[in-house]
Amino acid sequence: MSVEVRRARNRAERRQALDLRHRVFCVEQGVPISDELDGRDDEGIHLVAVDPEGDVLGTCRLLFAGDAVQFSRLAVEPSHRRRGIASRLLDAADVEARAGGACRLVLHAQTYAKSLYVEHGYDERGHLFWEAGIEHVAMEKTLA
Repeated sequence: MSVEVRRARNRAERRQALDLRHRVFCVEQGVPISDELDGRDDEGIHLVAVDPEGDVLGTCRLLFAGDAVQFSRLAVEPSHRRRGIASRLLDAADVEARAGGACRLVLHAQTYAKSLYVEHGYDERGHLFWEAGIEHVAMEKTLA
């Protein structure tokens, strides 16, 4: 299946991305909606993975803060996981961060997904912690 990874182009794609995040984080993982919707979506760049029919299969959010970008809200449709969509979103985030002048990306990884981020050049920094009832680790990637 062909999937295009890019910035969300319109309100409908952003709505699909937010709906996907709700299903993955709130319904599947039990994250409180108040933690998922943190009030920062209007500040961010939303990347999406879109199939030929226009359905959003994956998404993530980038928030620029000085020379760093906070990567967050990575979600992929359960039926499309393990097909490289998350990796393609991570690669697109690198491109966006560099284009925006960032020197590094930072994120809070759910520990079960830590290896995905390690494969993409992220290093752990700090101790494990709990966020929204899920074990996380802070990670960082320096952009060359």
